[in-house]
Amino acid sequence: MNPENARDAFRAQLIRALEVYEIPVLQEAPYDIHVAPDYVIHIESHGVYKLWSAGKVVAPFDDLDELCIFILRG
Repeated sequence: MNPENARDAFRAQLIRALEVYEIPVLQEAPYDIHVAPDYVIHIESHGVYKLWSAGKVVAPFDDLDELCIFILRG
């Protein structure tokens, strides 16, 4: 699978996880998803989701459940 197809698959998984955890999506770009409260999730081609806040990486996640729980705990 080429990197762009992989990122598309990881993006789809992320969107589904955000829906399951009822985390609202505020804005979408191809590989950046903006969620409340002031977080941006950047989707990497190798299955890592980098959580950004205020222009800085908060943490990288490879587990969507951990990512969503972290966001909910804000």
